[in-house]
Amino acid sequence: MQPVQLVEPHKKVEDGRVREVSVPPLAPRVAVGSLADIPFTNAAEAPEEPVLSRKVRDGSWQDMTARELAAEVLAMAKGLIALGLRPGDRLAIMARTTYEWTLTDFAAWAAGLVTVPVYPTSSALQARHILQDSRARACFVEDVEQTRMLSAERGNLPGLEHLWQFSSGAVGHVVDAGRELPDELVAERRAQLGPQSIATFIYTSGTTGPPKGCVLTHGNFFAEVDNAIELLYPVFRGEQSEPASTLLFLPLSHVFGRMVAIGCLRARVRLGHAPSLKTEDLLPDLASFAPTFLLGIPYVLEKIYNTGRATAERMGRASSFDRGARIAQRYGEAVEAQEHGFGGGPGFGLRAARGLYDTLIYRRIRSALGGRCRYVICGGSPLGHRLAAFFEGAGVTVYEGYGLTETAAATTATPPLKPRLGTVGWPVPGTALRIADDGEVLIKGDHVFGGYWEARTGSVLPHRDAEGWLPTGDLGALDSEGYLSITGRKKDLIITSAGKNLAPAPLEDWLRAHPLISQCLVIGDNRPYVTALVTLEPDGLAHWRRMHRKERLTAAELAVDGDLLRNLQQAVDEANSLVSRAESIRRFVVLPHDFTEEAGHLTPSMKLRRAAIVRDFAAEIDTLYPR
Repeated sequence: MQPVQLVEPHKKVEDGRVREVSVPPLAPRVAVGSLADIPFTNAAEAPEEPVLSRKVRDGSWQDMTARELAAEVLAMAKGLIALGLRPGDRLAIMARTTYEWTLTDFAAWAAGLVTVPVYPTSSALQARHILQDSRARACFVEDVEQTRMLSAERGNLPGLEHLWQFSSGAVGHVVDAGRELPDELVAERRAQLGPQSIATFIYTSGTTGPPKGCVLTHGNFFAEVDNAIELLYPVFRGEQSEPASTLLFLPLSHVFGRMVAIGCLRARVRLGHAPSLKTEDLLPDLASFAPTFLLGIPYVLEKIYNTGRATAERMGRASSFDRGARIAQRYGEAVEAQEHGFGGGPGFGLRAARGLYDTLIYRRIRSALGGRCRYVICGGSPLGHRLAAFFEGAGVTVYEGYGLTETAAATTATPPLKPRLGTVGWPVPGTALRIADDGEVLIKGDHVFGGYWEARTGSVLPHRDAEGWLPTGDLGALDSEGYLSITGRKKDLIITSAGKNLAPAPLEDWLRAHPLISQCLVIGDNRPYVTALVTLEPDGLAHWRRMHRKERLTAAELAVDGDLLRNLQQAVDEANSLVSRAESIRRFVVLPHDFTEEAGHLTPSMKLRRAAIVRDFAAEIDTLYPR
């Protein structure tokens, strides 16, 4: 397929500022059919083309053709029908990122069902809320611990008729139940579905209250993935000598991972699943699979960068790494300027320096991503100009994006032919966005959901204004060319007692990129000045302790160690250089333990639960404001 031409956004200017941008769709709107058709269309058009890879016992990967996947989807769909599930019934999936997750998703759709993801790390209370609210009739879980947890809740879930466990052969059990059914029953169920049919309820992470079920249709996902595939053609189309492939390790219970899984099958990109994010598990999987692109969040790229620097420091080459990092950043910035017509690109000296450090540094960075990775699609929170430029210079192009569960994932993305580092790009084709008078980002498009599920009435509550705009709750700004920057959450906006308004996200994102810092929460609402709670990154801290010969210090002793605090103060000073004096962090405290999902301080998608943190660390916060 020939690369598409980049479509410039249409801009509306008010009072000398760009207030609205829109980009026409690159893909036609799907008028008939559903996501359930994708495996069967692939099997009809390219039956022997590899579309999935499954890891086998010896650690290698075994390809699965489009024909083989369609046969497994058909067999499982027949079983779901045989076990009494009716069109429109909700089927929940609570598991890590595995082949069985994707298989069940498409089989459920082929049977006319609505799938409901549940994070595998959810507590019993969280899982119960989602299963109750969605009125799920069936649920797949991954292992015996999840089975026990939900079995204990069955008295609170009278509508849950089936509870199946992947690790004990649930797929085979379901397939066996449907062996005698004719294939035509699945075809009939698929024929009842259209773009307007509900595909899934995806529950929000619940940072500010109980999770709400976002009702997304098959048409929402088609509008999202079809336009994303056309926009990001270097990623999804690959090169003739090296077909596109990706190893998915982010949770399929999150809309971001789900969208990419659907997009890969839609574009027939070879897809693998990695259930563990632990470094000792993920790095071997990346090396053996060798993907051409990855889906990530800033945390992953920050960790790769920080690990690379820590390794160099351990080898006595920290200064060399830092010089190489600066070269990569300059190179990435020169490439960006050239693509915007502001310069001639990297000069001879910069290219020569990059070539030198490619062997010393950048190749190791690429190796950590599997060796062949050329692109990373990054979302969840801003990556920042510094790291985006570094990875571009290191030979890995990062496409940043921004979106919500309510928009079926990305609503903006970095345009391939015209990136602007440090922004989240232009609207995905087929999307319009506007900045409201108070700075809130508003969105329109076929990928935007219809509303939230209302369990009490069994209906969908619309969530758009009178003109069809979706209020996101995020604050942002458009530059003169229509690139969007996200500056924070509307509900997170801090107003000091002196009346200064500030968004904490830029300071938090900058500090989180430091090798010693895991998480940062900026505080200052109704306070005289801005402060912060800081937690420490385990890998970076372990390296720092070795270098400073402080392995014997306890976590509490490290939190007040003078040498460590001086290093952290340098990081805070760098972050403060980005903002005005009134917005700068005056004091900070180091917490002896990190924020975790188990403690209720992080959502499953790694977002801070601000209210819970402020409540649980009220004593530490009080020390930052002595009377």
